[in-house]
Amino acid sequence: MLRRILNRNQDELLAENRRLVADLQQALTRFDAAAEDQATLQRSALQLDELFLLVVAGEFNAGKSAFINALLGSKILEEGVTPTTTHVHILKHGGAVSSTPVDTALDVITAPVELLQDINIVDTPGTNAIHREHETITREFVPRSDLVLFVTSADRPFTESERAFLQGIRDWGKKIVIVVNKIDILETAEDVDRVLAFVAESARTLLGFTPEIFPVAARLALRGKTGNDAALLAQSRFEPLERYIVDTLDEKERVRLKLMNPLGVAEHLAKRYLEVTDGRLGLLKEDFAAIEDIERQMTLFKEDMQREFRFRLADVDNVLHEFESRGMNFFDDTMRIARVVDLMNRSKMKADFERVVVADLPQRIEKRVTEIIDWLVSSELRQWQAVTEHLALRRQQHADRIVGQVGRSFDYDRSRLLESVGRTAQRSVETFDREREGNRLADSVKMAVATTAITEAGAIGLGVLLTHVAVTAAADFTGILAAGTLAVLGLFIIPNRRHDAKKDLREKIEAMREQLMTSLTGQFDREVEGSLRRIDEAIGPYTRFVRAEREHLQAARGELNAVTQGLMKLRGRVEEL
Repeated sequence: MLRRILNRNQDELLAENRRLVADLQQALTRFDAAAEDQATLQRSALQLDELFLLVVAGEFNAGKSAFINALLGSKILEEGVTPTTTHVHILKHGGAVSSTPVDTALDVITAPVELLQDINIVDTPGTNAIHREHETITREFVPRSDLVLFVTSADRPFTESERAFLQGIRDWGKKIVIVVNKIDILETAEDVDRVLAFVAESARTLLGFTPEIFPVAARLALRGKTGNDAALLAQSRFEPLERYIVDTLDEKERVRLKLMNPLGVAEHLAKRYLEVTDGRLGLLKEDFAAIEDIERQMTLFKEDMQREFRFRLADVDNVLHEFESRGMNFFDDTMRIARVVDLMNRSKMKADFERVVVADLPQRIEKRVTEIIDWLVSSELRQWQAVTEHLALRRQQHADRIVGQVGRSFDYDRSRLLESVGRTAQRSVETFDREREGNRLADSVKMAVATTAITEAGAIGLGVLLTHVAVTAAADFTGILAAGTLAVLGLFIIPNRRHDAKKDLREKIEAMREQLMTSLTGQFDREVEGSLRRIDEAIGPYTRFVRAEREHLQAARGELNAVTQGLMKLRGRVEEL
């Protein structure tokens, strides 16, 4: 319908208008925008194919229906002091006055009025009606309008509900004309001027500009028209408004406003979703900071553990060094010619070696190893607790922060993942059995030692295994003295035997050291890597969501920015019309 009256330039603007709206529709679809917003944008695009739409809005009892009747020159709509308009009424041209319900909230009324040949007029329920659904109907219909005539009453102009409603209209970028009705109830012309000045100042403060303002007495105008009373019509001051609608809103202006309609809606939605996008990206930036902080904690955890482990391993090594030192001293003191009788007593030498050299070696090493295991288990638990507390703080900080109510999946998915990951970390802490973990590690170390100590470890402890290894050294030592007779223990034989005994003991201790250190180091590396891997797997769904959502939002932001720039350029071209 619109295309039939457009020139070539206007037709190009219409095509560009449709393209940008379609681009925005695609962007909002990918953004998972609210269904009502997508429907609003689609309806605004469909309005391009309909007649110019003039929407009359305002509080109930401001005289909207009376005003429309005066504009049409006939009492077509019902009037009253109570909210008589409970539906949206679309007035169109027709051969006779009739009313046809379209749905539960919309009626189409036809009337043989010349003005309706070029313009459709919409009568809406009062913005402050008792039935709140009436106000919802009105608010949802406003985005479809090409021009809004906002009717306020001269006896109570610019109420709070009217301010709120006008602010909503402003956000949609609609052309607004204010009608101050019922000026006939004011006593003097000065009173009318004061009301107009108040409305003008209030509108300028609220809207950022002063719209066209027309003072009228709608009922006087209708009586003047129906009774051919020129004086009454002049008193109603209705003619300037009619001239504005008929003359100012000529075909060219109607085309301009018609093209501006979807632009205003598209700009409003694009701005709204850009703000949502920026809000979400800001929230994800904080999520990234939280994830990076956890990753830094995990890196520091590994470094601290490795450094501390070296110190603790050195304690075990010192025990072995003391063992070796006692052994060397024992051989120097024992394997001498003066002790030849003792050397011939194999059982005594073995007992002395165990008492003096082995001493409490197994118990001390087992204690050090147990301390390492306890430290490792406690450190892993503390790291899980740190991650759990970090995630709990993250949830707490944003428990009341709602970003993107226009598209619920982001908030839902993010909150669900935070909750799920937090529960996983918390469950890991709550189910962490220190005794069980300690026993598991101890068994792992014991089995590593047992692989070279004895064939079957069974249920014996680490200390028993170490005693077996140490005492084996004593047995080997006594084996050195197997010659058995004093004749073979010459002046040079004993020093050689002492040298061999020392060498053999060093080799046994070095084998024990390597075996124990390798076992502890391997188990330590596996435990630390396993702990970090479990933490990484636990927060994995959250980190993947944050990274994927950032890519998605950055792409959406790029699309919305491109559409916004296109809309701004098109607005400039349309305004030049």
